[in-house]
Amino acid sequence: MGYRSVIDVMLLLIRDDAVLLALRSGTGFADGWWNVPSGKLEDGEDAASALCRESREEIGLHLDPASLTLASTVHFRNERGEARLGLFFQPECWHGEPVNAEPQKCARIAWFPLDEIPDSTYPYTRVGIDLHRRRENFAISGWET
Repeated sequence: MGYRSVIDVMLLLIRDDAVLLALRSGTGFADGWWNVPSGKLEDGEDAASALCRESREEIGLHLDPASLTLASTVHFRNERGEARLGLFFQPECWHGEPVNAEPQKCARIAWFPLDEIPDSTYPYTRVGIDLHRRRENFAISGWET
């Protein structure tokens, strides 16, 4: 069988030059790190639908798939050598306020200025945010030997 990679959908929810981040907790992976609301594609699911599902599940927002713009793409390999392809989407608009809809997986959510994200932001997330800030759309991260 050929090469396969997990596909992650990542939400760049930006308002007034601030991005929404979630503090991971109780998941067993990257706990204590800030991340954007995100998740991976499930079997038979397209990327826009997956992002809308994750948005509902994690922060209680209902997004219109037609309002999503692909902001950046990151081909990431984590510290365990696992490869992932991250699609960072930005919605044109949304209605309502985000809430911490998964307190068992998230200690809290908070807005951070794009140029002042916490040092404890997960590297994968940081690369995607930095790409957006620089108006670039693709990066490879974690593949250095």
